[in-house]
Amino acid sequence: MESKLVNRSPYDADSPLETSLRAAFSSLKSKLRPPFPLTILDTEEEYSKLNRAILYGTLCEPELTEVHIKHLHGIVSDAYKYFTKMLVKVVNEFYCKTFGNVKKQILRMTREMVSVSAIGFDVLLVALLRQIVGGDFSKENSWLCVEVLDILWSFWDCLVEEEPVILSGALYVFMRLLADQSRVLNDPSNESLMKMEISFCLRMLRERFSICLRIGRDIVRLLQDLLSIPEFQELWRDLVCNPSTFRVDGFVDISQIYSRRTSGWYFSLRLTPEMESHLRFLLSHVKFGSQKRYQVWFAKKFLLSEKSKVAIDIVRFICCGHHPSNEVIGSDVIPRWAVIGWLLHHHDDEIRTKLKLALFYDWLFFDEGAEDSVMDIEPAVLLMVHSVPKYVDMTRSLVEFVVMLSDRYDTRRKEVVFGGISRAFQAVVKRGVVRSLDVVLTCDMISPVLREILAKFLQIELKTAPADFRFPTTNQTRHCFTRYIEFHRCVAAKGEDSGECAKFANYYRALCPGEWIEKWNEQRESGTFPGPL
Repeated sequence: MESKLVNRSPYDADSPLETSLRAAFSSLKSKLRPPFPLTILDTEEEYSKLNRAILYGTLCEPELTEVHIKHLHGIVSDAYKYFTKMLVKVVNEFYCKTFGNVKKQILRMTREMVSVSAIGFDVLLVALLRQIVGGDFSKENSWLCVEVLDILWSFWDCLVEEEPVILSGALYVFMRLLADQSRVLNDPSNESLMKMEISFCLRMLRERFSICLRIGRDIVRLLQDLLSIPEFQELWRDLVCNPSTFRVDGFVDISQIYSRRTSGWYFSLRLTPEMESHLRFLLSHVKFGSQKRYQVWFAKKFLLSEKSKVAIDIVRFICCGHHPSNEVIGSDVIPRWAVIGWLLHHHDDEIRTKLKLALFYDWLFFDEGAEDSVMDIEPAVLLMVHSVPKYVDMTRSLVEFVVMLSDRYDTRRKEVVFGGISRAFQAVVKRGVVRSLDVVLTCDMISPVLREILAKFLQIELKTAPADFRFPTTNQTRHCFTRYIEFHRCVAAKGEDSGECAKFANYYRALCPGEWIEKWNEQRESGTFPGPL
């Protein structure tokens, strides 16, 4: 049967949701015209069916919208919970495929549900925010932005009072959109939308900064992306030099924002439900080594050059919004670090730099004792370690980048950033994410200067092993092996925290290639190490 909701090809199967809505409408059509029957609905099934029929009528009969709305108000007994739930399903399952007139009706009914404070209207607004595609400058996408902004403006006081988290989510979405739009110069069709977005964001930041703080540290990253816009330059100066202008009790310095981890929920707002579904499938079911065709399909579907900046949101989502179970981690499913490595390889230098910042952002302020999670920083260190020796250029670029961040990200607060990175490096070793960073510390293809700074992050000192009369020849293979054994014997006898063992660690790191160390570590764990430990 030809669909009145969704623009689909003859080969597409009917949606079960659309079939259910249409069937309810067809069987109750005669009862959807005034005068409406005054009988009380006896069962929950009758009530649900009538709700589905009215929803289908509002979407497919725009000329009778007011009639259907009056009917809905007359029969509702659950504060619109079921009706809103079904409308959310429509948005999540096939909003992007619906006809233009249906989209208009969806927004019309969303406005109605917000106006009556329907149960679930917050979920409905989130569903629409997620349909706004980053990097998409089409008229249809711009129209949706305008409509959602208009709803936010129209019900500002209600949202501030009842659902402030929705406003913080909308702020995150529109700041990310502005970052993409500001790079598209001389586009008059973009101008009016950008003015609306700027007005909304500035009102939030100037008048409701306490709500904005819910976003956490990533709001700083977003603001830095908008410094090409004059209004945000002025706001940034106030944030850095005059934080009292934001009138939030106890807020005196930007470093207080640094300490707040951003929830993965905000990153999910920049992924459409379809994109998130495919990404989670890739990270939960696709075997490592068999992922190429899935990646090619995903890139064609979601990473077209016009939309490629969404990869920044994908990296943040993978780090903070998708934490695989231990079962998945121990399986042969493609790991998160490998997907991020692919994304870095897939993009040009401009985007790659922002992807690296997205990857390392939580490192800069990491504090596991507060609210940070080692799972947020795991992908970066695993990518760094597993890229040696085959993709050592990747390792080198990541080490160079994190060292650069420690020196330049916030020159006024270098000690804060250095401390965060240092705690991150130490946490991944302490928590067993990696056995050690020896494979990087001993890699000759990474400059000694970088390795020295990396050692400082780990609070260890790299030293050259002293001459040993036991190994007088120039071939130091046996010397390296012996020093490795001496270190682990020392640890076994005196414990990992013993300062006496540190010198042996420095010696073997100076002598042994990283791949040998990794191999020996694996052999120790499996009980096949050939030396006397």
